[in-house]
Amino acid sequence: MILYEYPFNERIRTYLRLEHLFRRLGELVPRDHPLDHHYALTTLFEIMDVAMRADLKSDVLKDLDKQKQLLASYRGNPAISESTLEQVIQQLDDCFVALNGLPGKAGQSLTENDWLMSIRSRAGIPGGTCEFDLPAYYAWQHNSVVSRQADLERWASTLGPLAESIHLLLKLLRDSGAPQKVMATGGQFQQPLPQGKTFQLLRLRIDPSMGLIPEISGNRLIASVRLMQRGDDDRLHASTDDATFEMTLCS
Repeated sequence: MILYEYPFNERIRTYLRLEHLFRRLGELVPRDHPLDHHYALTTLFEIMDVAMRADLKSDVLKDLDKQKQLLASYRGNPAISESTLEQVIQQLDDCFVALNGLPGKAGQSLTENDWLMSIRSRAGIPGGTCEFDLPAYYAWQHNSVVSRQADLERWASTLGPLAESIHLLLKLLRDSGAPQKVMATGGQFQQPLPQGKTFQLLRLRIDPSMGLIPEISGNRLIASVRLMQRGDDDRLHASTDDATFEMTLCS
């Protein structure tokens, strides 16, 4: 099954983008080739571009505190495991303390590294990191694998509290929804959303053997899915076939 996710607001959209980048960084750093480590660095710069947004750290801290207060209200509920509840609340507390302890914006300490910033300024230029432009960076790429990995892990660790916080918040959000099987009649599906409840994320699982690609849209009133197919001309065309998929609305 292929999983697609659609955020209903900009804050969750940002969280998903950062999660995607942190996952890519985690894949690239353990590899050996200098080219992999080049792309690990450019991924780190992408994370910085997103993380340096003025209100991001504040948003994450507010969400951590909000989730803590929500879960704390379930204390004493016989239907909920007290030990599991306390464990999650402690994780939220730990993430809050670690992220709040970072000076300034997330990733700000990396901007004080002149060597990294010289690479960052050239990385956006096509071919801008050639050896004749950045000989010091070229020399770094010839360091041992262990040395390069140690540097990358050291730089990435400054963003660790943000990565852990976003991972926990998205896990709690995803766990809040219950999957349901739905039918797209003639390749189209629409579902009105309940009034008085705000959904933040739509998750859709579909069998890849059907060759269908969902185009998802939504707002606070309705969620809509249009199923598309890739044609021989490499363009997407609307499907007119009935198809089932699994949908989860998370609040």
